Amino acid sequence: MFGNIGFPELLIILAIALLIFGPKKLPEISKSIGRAVREFRRTSDEIKGKIEQEIQASEFKEIKDDLKKDLSQDIYKEVTEEKEEKKDEEGPKVT
Repeated sequence: MFGNIGFPELLIILAIALLIFGPKKLPEISKSIGRAVREFRRTSDEIKGKIEQEIQASEFKEIKDDLKKDLSQDIYKEVTEEKEEKKDEEGPKVT
């Protein structure tokens, strides 16, 4: 989160916060910020998990649809082959 902020910058930010809020309010503000960051992380993790579940669900649906399509094609192929075999066994019809 603070990947681009070095130690000197962090000290400057803390000194400014100490001047603005004072030594009595600074711990309260730090706790509030900590809670907010934890809540944000928890919420973002939940959202990330739900998105991943939806992606997996859509992938499974695509696989299921492909399997249905392949299965129905195989069944159709078998049925038509059986019909042709019966037709060949019966021979030509005389009318």
